[in-house]
Amino acid sequence: MNAIKKAVRAARDKAVLALDPPRFKQQRLKQGAAATVSEKVDFDAYGRPHFAYGVHRAAEQAKALGIDAISAIEFGCAGGNGLLALEQIAADVGKEVGVRVDVYGFDIGEGLPRPLDYRDLPYAWKMEQFKMDVPKLRARLTTAQLVIGDVADTVPEFCKRDDVAPVGFVSFDLDFYTSTMAAFRIFDADSSKMLPRTYCFFDDTIGPDNELHCEFVGELLAINEFNANHDTQKIALIHGLAQKRFIPAIWNEAMYVMHAFAHPAYGTYIDTKVDMDLSLDS
Repeated sequence: MNAIKKAVRAARDKAVLALDPPRFKQQRLKQGAAATVSEKVDFDAYGRPHFAYGVHRAAEQAKALGIDAISAIEFGCAGGNGLLALEQIAADVGKEVGVRVDVYGFDIGEGLPRPLDYRDLPYAWKMEQFKMDVPKLRARLTTAQLVIGDVADTVPEFCKRDDVAPVGFVSFDLDFYTSTMAAFRIFDADSSKMLPRTYCFFDDTIGPDNELHCEFVGELLAINEFNANHDTQKIALIHGLAQKRFIPAIWNEAMYVMHAFAHPAYGTYIDTKVDMDLSLDS
């Protein structure tokens, strides 16, 4: 019987390989096949591929700029599963790339607060949704730091800290327009505490049919207002990301970059390609 099962599994794998080689490789990587972190990132083999992509790209940018440590932040941690995943991804990426990745999770700890007005999508979110068991999560974390409190208060204080490595990746999952706008104050930090291009994932720009995200409410409104109010900082979608991935996925459409044009290192060349001259006889 075992021989039959193995034969069936082998035939199935062969069929999958023929029809969709990238997904076959992804399947093998998820099953524990030996691979570099870069391969796992490229083929969405991590449970939260958007975290892996953002952290990896930020670490590569830091390395090219000669920066030996960065920070990765999750705004809105709910129960904490995402923060635990981010902690593991940070460890993997840091080991392979050679850039330490410090992880921070910001949350009010009591579930969602009361929506301020229509911009917070009260038809989609309700008070006290996404509560956290703070002691339980703290006990599970190994290196990540949990920052509990209203982001309107905790983010400005965080920006004043001298022990924070430059921020390279931020996941925004605060649901509300008002909370997201408050979290954007992370970008008010001194340029020494930010990479020139900070990778950002916005969870609530795409969602179930009932959420109906648009530019006039929620995170998309917050992004538009941030851009309107900042001349030298802009949050921009990574255009064409899905076309560059081995396995296009919906998260590709929610990945942005905060460009800090006035950052001293914004214009520093970081491309690692060896030959870009494209001479006539090459």
